[in-house]
Amino acid sequence: MSSKFRPFIDSATNLKELTFGPILMGVLLGILFGASSLYLALKVGMTVSASIPVAVLSITLFKGLSKMFGMRRATILENNMVQTTGSAGESIAFGVAVTMPALLILGYDLDLPRIMTVSILGGLLGVLMMIPLRRALIVKEHGKLIYPEGTACAEVLIVGEKGGSSGKIVFAGFFLGLFYKFFNVGMRLWKDVPEKVFSFFKGSAISAEVSPELLGVGYIIGLRTAAIMMAGGVLSSFVLIPMISLFGGNLTEPLFPAKILIKDMEIHDIWRNYVLYIGAGAVAAGGIISLFQSLPTIIHGAKSGLKSLLGKNENDAESNERTEQDLPFSFVIIGTLLMVLGLWFAPALHINLLSAIMIVLFGFLFVTVSSRLTGEIGSSSNPISGMTVATLLLTCLVFLAVGWIGPEHRVGALSIAAVVCIAASNGGTTSQDLKTGYLVGATPKYQQIGLLIGALTSSIVIGYSLILLNDASTVYTKNVPDYVVQDLSQLKEKQKIKGPESTLDRNEYSVLQVTEQSEPEMLKVLGPGKYLVNNEGKVIYLVDPGINGSINKRDDGSSVTKYEAPKARLMSLIIDGILTQKLPWGLVLLGVALALVLELCGISALPFAVGVYLPISASTPIFIGGVVRWLVDRKKDHQSEVESETGTGVLFSSGLIAGGAIAGILLALTQIMPGLSEKLDFSSSIGGLSSSDVFATFVFLTIATVLFVIGKKKA
Repeated sequence: MSSKFRPFIDSATNLKELTFGPILMGVLLGILFGASSLYLALKVGMTVSASIPVAVLSITLFKGLSKMFGMRRATILENNMVQTTGSAGESIAFGVAVTMPALLILGYDLDLPRIMTVSILGGLLGVLMMIPLRRALIVKEHGKLIYPEGTACAEVLIVGEKGGSSGKIVFAGFFLGLFYKFFNVGMRLWKDVPEKVFSFFKGSAISAEVSPELLGVGYIIGLRTAAIMMAGGVLSSFVLIPMISLFGGNLTEPLFPAKILIKDMEIHDIWRNYVLYIGAGAVAAGGIISLFQSLPTIIHGAKSGLKSLLGKNENDAESNERTEQDLPFSFVIIGTLLMVLGLWFAPALHINLLSAIMIVLFGFLFVTVSSRLTGEIGSSSNPISGMTVATLLLTCLVFLAVGWIGPEHRVGALSIAAVVCIAASNGGTTSQDLKTGYLVGATPKYQQIGLLIGALTSSIVIGYSLILLNDASTVYTKNVPDYVVQDLSQLKEKQKIKGPESTLDRNEYSVLQVTEQSEPEMLKVLGPGKYLVNNEGKVIYLVDPGINGSINKRDDGSSVTKYEAPKARLMSLIIDGILTQKLPWGLVLLGVALALVLELCGISALPFAVGVYLPISASTPIFIGGVVRWLVDRKKDHQSEVESETGTGVLFSSGLIAGGAIAGILLALTQIMPGLSEKLDFSSSIGGLSSSDVFATFVFLTIATVLFVIGKKKA
């Protein structure tokens, strides 16, 4: 080890590290934060690092268990093992949310074996690829690659070892977010999306989803990024939608890709039919631009990775010191070969040997890039989406060149992109964890074992969480065209209605999937989507999914929460655009031009594009959180970056995010339990306040004020 650096725990010191208790706690916290990150990524297409809150919770929980039951206090290396194992859930959740929901848009069901296979293989591949890179990126580049979240997490562990703890702040935020969400969405005591439509400016409106998790996201990412994202929302709601209403209001025929007249559309209809494609083009362009901006780093990182793989010189020889022991390189080779075989033979993925090899090559490239970029600019700014877009574009072009354009090839292309995305995301997180371990004096091979365990366990649970959220918000509507399927061989296996509507109809129906490649007449009458058909071939229900669905109310008038999953829609647009060559390219190119304009102005296009893509209701609370962070930072001058990233406001916001997201998942469970959601509804008990925009805004600003007060406190 370099004589210029000494970790907090000397390499000769042997403390307990890889023990059952910390691994179990890391697994449980990884599942918790993985589920909350999945919920957040489905709503707004982003997540925040889980390492710091997991480290704080580990220190606090082990101290509490020590006082209550007289147990031995955990060592700093055991607490580090908890955050190492627990951090994998967040990165895997992001990769799953970015890619897998695209299956619904492409006309397929969310298949649990497929999701779990992609999650497990991608998560394990990200860890395996990072093992031979640790010495090159973490050790040799120490002092050059900062790894901001990893450094901040090490500071938290060291402070905790010396006696400090801010766990109660994370817990306070968690329970406030949990109960707020339960009272708001579960008991419906106040509106969850207050809105003001401006009658004097047709097509314009301002709204805000008053959720604690989005407020916390805004605080963590800061005012600059939150304001750019809000600017995209303002452009969408106050320029694009009113402009389309103004110029399209007199059209006498529907304008592609919509099927109804613009004058008959609500604001949300205009956004979904037109602005969404503009935003998708901007997101794609922003991701690719960020990737090109990182090309020097990509090339340098790829060279470093190849050198590390091809061999080490005498100065890199394997050391006997505990702090320099990695899992053996033979383990990486065997593991990678098993990954290739697993990808090739997994029936759910529709992948052949060429595709499996492409995954490993793309995986190594982008894990290297992701790890290096994370070291330079942190996880929050790491362009994982851009890497995924590049992978998907190249894969689809290869498939098109060799004539693979069938339905199974669309699933194969998405599977390749999904595994690479999850691997790159987890590779960046793995490098942050290894940096933390390097600073505190952990044993790398033990961390790598913990990462593999965390990736495996989180992957298993995330698939169930994704399907739960989708099923709970799926709408079965009988408002469908009168159509009878003539060729019954097109129908798939029979299914029953799921969720709260299952009590109204317990019959079994055959499934009809209408895609862009279906019969022209069927596609014209029904439109793309999933339908339930009776034994005579008559279409009875349209199944509108909870993720990227367009129907926000059931036939009985009850409201339903939908998840936009912005990055997943982008993936489906790329696949459809290249393999089926059917896409409203004019709208997409408008978005590309918007991204170019922003970049020419010196502004990062990606957060702006996400703001255009999402409804303004998602950007507004994030912006308010950014304003609160700005007000807090004004009161705290001369903070270091580490102090800023581990401050009380960040910890409280992490708790808000976890609490609000977990409450959202628990409330999704109430949706699929017939009658329970109605029993929780207490809106009538407080009269008009439950439907008041002013009251909802007041309650939300109250928790924003609480965040400001706590953020001003010293850590």
